[in-house]
Amino acid sequence: MDAIEAILTRNSVAQLTEPGPTAQQLDNILSAGLRANDHRRLRPWKFLLIEGQARNQLGQIMVNIQLQDNADLTEQQQQSLAAKALRAPLIIAVIATVSADEKVPEIEQILSAGGAAQLMMLAAHAQGVGAVWRTGDIAYDSRMKSALGLAQQDQIVGFLYMGTAKSVKPLAPMNTEDYVVRWQG
Repeated sequence: MDAIEAILTRNSVAQLTEPGPTAQQLDNILSAGLRANDHRRLRPWKFLLIEGQARNQLGQIMVNIQLQDNADLTEQQQQSLAAKALRAPLIIAVIATVSADEKVPEIEQILSAGGAAQLMMLAAHAQGVGAVWRTGDIAYDSRMKSALGLAQQDQIVGFLYMGTAKSVKPLAPMNTEDYVVRWQG
């Protein structure tokens, strides 16, 4: 698949199953992320691979955080929350490793990490790997950052769930004219 075809056909795949990406596919996905736009070459990203039994631990962390906020969660609600970490054989947590820099503001570093995530999503799609980018409140919770061993200034920009697509819903075509305004000054 060429680059333009990958860009124009990329779609989020919410229904994922085994197998996850092969070692070569994963290396390509991670290498693609390293090509993100990066002002002053700060390399403001880190990628945490969560697979196998580590997904169960991630699910338990999610439950524990939610229980701190709502002790009345039923057993069924807890199981449903824990199962979110099992939606795909691989989760890549994309982290913006924000550092103080007089020329590169925090927002640019976070956007660079977001660019890395987008390139990884494209690389996954180009290789036939299904993927969906998820966040939710838990991604912005300081307790999640702490549980993952992140610094408090780090930002989780997304959890990229990857595996084999159970099904894909094609996107409806979009007209660029609906989103573009030619500025005339």
